Amino acid sequence: MIRIEDLSVCFKDFSISDINLSIDRGEFFCIIGPTGAGKTVLLESIVGLVSPFKGKILINHIDVTDKPPEQRNVGIVYQDYALFPHFTVLKNIQYGLRFHPLPGNESDEWLAYLLDCLEIRHIIDRFPHHLSGGEQQRVALARALMVKPDILLLDEPLSALDPNFREQLRFELKRLHRETSLTYIMVTHDFPEVLALADRVAVMNRGRIAQIGSPDEIFKMPGTPFVADFVGIKNLFPAEFKNDTAMINDYLKVRLERPFENTHGFLAIRPEDIVLSKDRLSSSIRNAFQGKVQRIVNQGFYYEIWVIVGETIFKGLITKGALIDLEISEGSQIWISFKTTAVHFF
Repeated sequence: MIRIEDLSVCFKDFSISDINLSIDRGEFFCIIGPTGAGKTVLLESIVGLVSPFKGKILINHIDVTDKPPEQRNVGIVYQDYALFPHFTVLKNIQYGLRFHPLPGNESDEWLAYLLDCLEIRHIIDRFPHHLSGGEQQRVALARALMVKPDILLLDEPLSALDPNFREQLRFELKRLHRETSLTYIMVTHDFPEVLALADRVAVMNRGRIAQIGSPDEIFKMPGTPFVADFVGIKNLFPAEFKNDTAMINDYLKVRLERPFENTHGFLAIRPEDIVLSKDRLSSSIRNAFQGKVQRIVNQGFYYEIWVIVGETIFKGLITKGALIDLEISEGSQIWISFKTTAVHFF
């Protein structure tokens, strides 16, 4: 469906280099990465708003690298919606039909479907300044979808919404994707969006793709220290490896699920995979260490507990109830345990 080959772009203060990417028809593909990584530049290259100085973009096996946006059949929705303020909702949605008309009664039927699916039929005569943020986002989605693009690009479409609207629109995006079978490419900073929507994910850093994989692979099996840190694996340690054992800081032995062929690398454990307890849970657990609580960080619904074992700090997550039940306080002694299957190494 989409194939990007050795793409390099310079645009103002942002650039991307040597991007190679294939996205299948009907796939929901997410792009994540820190601010300035080049995510939006990549989207605008696909839609044709910025031109590369090297590489190719192919859509449906056709080279569109030098084609203008109107010849690519690609829609884009930005986080600021970009609605025409002097047009009603209906005129905003129908705007693209003057350039990409649909045959016969197809436009009327498709319009009716979008109005009902996105629940905006009751606001078609309003102007954008009379709409809430959630309503504006729905209208922007309807406008991009009205011309039936092959590909829909979404540049952080939900980031400006409050949590309730965001969750609702996330559900509607999933339903639209399922019912229309379009190809979606979305830039987002929101990890729950990635986990709820994406079939595959690309992580970008400094204008390059650091890793591509399923959400489960990206969040549980990162391929580089950068990716591990970015997706929230806060227990990341350089280590020496020998068979199925890793050595941290020359003294702390961590057992692995299987032998590792490299002698040096990194070891990563997600904080939610670390179990905290007053006493050692079982002698059969291969990774169990006693340490001292160094810090307690309130994360809202959870508490992040820093436990120092020797000179190594592990970070785990627990609920407020568990914090009270375990009588955890800074300076108290506690056991940490984690399964060998929870240890990722690379």
